[in-house]
Amino acid sequence: MDYNCHIDGDDLLCSLIPDRKLQAAVFCCSGMAPLQVVSGGTEKRALGSYIEVSLPDLNPGEVHHFTLRYAGGFTPANRAWLPIGPAIRMGGELLPLPPTHAGRDVSRNLPVLPIDGLAVVPQPTSWDPQGETIAVDGVSGSGRAYENAAALADRQKLAFRGTFPVVVNKRDLPQDAYRLRNTPEQVIIETASYGGEFYALVTLMTLLRSGELPIGEISDGPRFDWRGQHLDTARHFYAPDTICALLDLMAMLKLNRFHWHFADDEAFRIPVPALPELEQHLTFRGEGQFLPGLFTAAPMQGGSYDHETVRQIIAHAAALNIEVLPEIEAPAHALGLAAVYPDTRDPDDTGGETSVQGYRGNVLNPAMPKTWDVLEKLVDGISALFPFGHLHLGCDELPKNTWMHTPRALALMQEHDLQTTQDLQGWTIAKLAAYASSKGLRPAAWEEAAQGSNGGIGSNAILFSWTGQGPGLEAARAGYDVVMTPAQHLYFDMAHTGDPDDWGASWAAFVDLEDTVNWDPVPEEDLSDRIIGVQGAFWSEFTTEDSQMWPMLMPRMLGLSMMAWQNEKPAADALRELAGYYVIDESGRLMSPDMDR
Repeated sequence: MDYNCHIDGDDLLCSLIPDRKLQAAVFCCSGMAPLQVVSGGTEKRALGSYIEVSLPDLNPGEVHHFTLRYAGGFTPANRAWLPIGPAIRMGGELLPLPPTHAGRDVSRNLPVLPIDGLAVVPQPTSWDPQGETIAVDGVSGSGRAYENAAALADRQKLAFRGTFPVVVNKRDLPQDAYRLRNTPEQVIIETASYGGEFYALVTLMTLLRSGELPIGEISDGPRFDWRGQHLDTARHFYAPDTICALLDLMAMLKLNRFHWHFADDEAFRIPVPALPELEQHLTFRGEGQFLPGLFTAAPMQGGSYDHETVRQIIAHAAALNIEVLPEIEAPAHALGLAAVYPDTRDPDDTGGETSVQGYRGNVLNPAMPKTWDVLEKLVDGISALFPFGHLHLGCDELPKNTWMHTPRALALMQEHDLQTTQDLQGWTIAKLAAYASSKGLRPAAWEEAAQGSNGGIGSNAILFSWTGQGPGLEAARAGYDVVMTPAQHLYFDMAHTGDPDDWGASWAAFVDLEDTVNWDPVPEEDLSDRIIGVQGAFWSEFTTEDSQMWPMLMPRMLGLSMMAWQNEKPAADALRELAGYYVIDESGRLMSPDMDR
């Protein structure tokens, strides 16, 4: 089957030359946003960005042209906007078509430049060199931090285990801080915490990539307690080994919070025993499944992280000094959840609210008793698996005017003197956060959770500012602890550049390596106690294979690492010089600077 598609202005021009007779054939695909048919076929079905197009009957070798266009004024920016997961369905069989070649690995083109200092990301707080280096084949130590660092080095194919002695002394230093004294006789680590010892060993491991140990003293410690990276495993199911490889990369960059986004409109990836229907219906998408083949050309796509796998991933993270933050979604981004449990929506709701992804009916109704039964079981079931003691509740992208045409929600609003959609959202998320808090959890949510006449989520919640930096500053002024994750700087699903041959989303910005450090997370000094960290994000709507993630994350995770750790704003030029030392391969493992790229 010969298939081709290219961008022409606002249109996606597709051609198909079948190798067999096509009768009653249907073209299936997803996009970056909802699609519509311009010519060459008729829409048969649409759900969000997923569309099915009925084609005319075709003979073998007969060329057929059809045109699609993004609805809502979206303009394709690059190759990632071409049909995602294209396939032909005919006679009960799904025939995958050639996908668009994904990704653009800008890292491979980065030169290895001489560094005036240490080739380490993030840069240490201070480095006092003694003017010499010695050859070291590896270091010898003992204890949990050494064994975990050595195991990390083994996975990264780095020479670390050896005979040069490492001594650890306890000193009164802040959390995750350390001193590293490299002498001609031994390495001395001073720290007060497991994290500090582990990060000292990571720094040592990185220095030894050259085979030589620089003699001198490093004094180091992080700027922020929260140094995070998010991964959306709802839109694309990543293998557990891939998640562990991401955790390894985070550890090499001294990041310490993994935000695990396993629930969204399209899937719920972790079983909750009290809600078995979630695993039954929202584990897989595709032919004959509860939801169609969103973002995939495979007849069936998906998977579930069973409880043993979850525990293994958490243990892997803990060894790397990383806490795992789970996220459920409420009240929006609940298309699948609401479909599985229809009693979470008012049957008399006459509203037609549509999410930015093109989904209708993807919001739970807080006036329905079933909503609270489901949400409380989610809180109980998920929190029981994760020892971090924090739970992200979601609360983003509520469609405009939601609940304004549902009698039950309107009655609830009148009962509590609420006037707007945002007021009811604030009331809803505050109630859910209070329940989480009663279970000993610290709630977290996206920036919208601060909205509403009641003052928002409350309950000592952490808010994540994503549409930009402004909402985070407002939340910090209102007394919330804030993690900055502005899309214009730290959304790594955004394309690197505006080149049409690039790959990625573009609704927020094109995010180059320099963009990750060309901003200040704390522009107002009096908010420094409230802005507790920074975090990168990776959303997976256009990811169809695990390996496609790495060229998007890197080298931009280097900027995240430097912003999260360094007390002074890093220079963009220095970051670009260091980037050549942190090129990764298709499995997320660091490559040697002298390897052919």
